[in-house]
Formats: sequence, structure tokens, C-alpha cells
Amino acid sequence: MALLPILRYPDPRLHTVAAPVAGVDEDIRRLIADMAETMYEAPGIGLAATQVDVHKRIVVIDVSEDRSDLRALINPEIIERDGEQVHEEGCLSVPGIYEKVTRAERVKVRALNDKGEPFEFEADGLLAVCVQHEIDHLDGKVFVEYLSQLKLGRIKSKLAKKARITA
Repeated sequence: MALLPILRYPDPRLHTVAAPVAGVDEDIRRLIADMAETMYEAPGIGLAATQVDVHKRIVVIDVSEDRSDLRALINPEIIERDGEQVHEEGCLSVPGIYEKVTRAERVKVRALNDKGEPFEFEADGLLAVCVQHEIDHLDGKVFVEYLSQLKLGRIKSKLAKKARITA
């Protein structure tokens, strides 16, 4: 396994729409393992392949406290949405920024697992937020883009300043 570099907002590659995975093979399983290792090391609770500059529809998620519930979702799609919740979100591609975003309270998701088998599950609370957040990445959208133009401008300035300081 290997740690993968995570793209930082506003890198334009984060706006690339990921392509569906045609078949699940050993390369895809290796990518999933590398993504999981990268997510845990960061540390985070979700990571989309887009964030590591691989533009395939793959996400890894683990919202458990003890890192015991890793989920790999290949070609995930939300097939039902219900309710509304506001949750403070952060993102490994937008380090140090946390903002409230409104999303569906419950979602039903269809995806393939790491063996290429289709499955469905329902999610609510933090898992529902995480699934929606990561699928947004696959669609080329970053959570800060849900915010007002004023807030987004401030975030971009803050990130640019931080980049100059660490460069």
C-alpha cells in the first residue's frame, strides 16, 4: 500500500467529473487500499478518487470511531433522498476549513463493492453526509462551493495565504 498525494482546493483537477469503473480488478482493489491508507493517515472519514487525481468513480468511507467500518463504493449513486439536515463539514482537500452545509438527512445508495458485486444500503446522519460529500467530489464539486460567494472568496484568500506561508 502507498500514501497518495491529496489535491488541494482550488486545484482545477478537483472539478473533473470521474468516469465510471468498467470492471473491478486487482488495480482497482489496490487503489482502494491506497485510498483507505491515505484517508486514515490524513486523518479523514472519506476520500474520493478525484481527490488523489484518479478520475474514476470510487470512494472510501469510514465514519466509525475505531476505523472498523471501511466501505468502498465503486460507481456509487444516490437512488433516494429524504429529509434535510445541516451539518458542519470539512474536507481533506480544503484543510482547516469547516462550514455548515445543508444535505439530505437520509439517502439510499447503490454501488459495487471491491469484488464488483452490486449492493444497496441506507444511510443517515454523518454517514449520509459523508456519502453525499464524496459523491459530489466524483461529480467535480467541492463542499465549499455550496457556500455564499462572499464566504467562498474568504476561504480562497485564506487558503492562498496559507499556501504562500508554507511554500
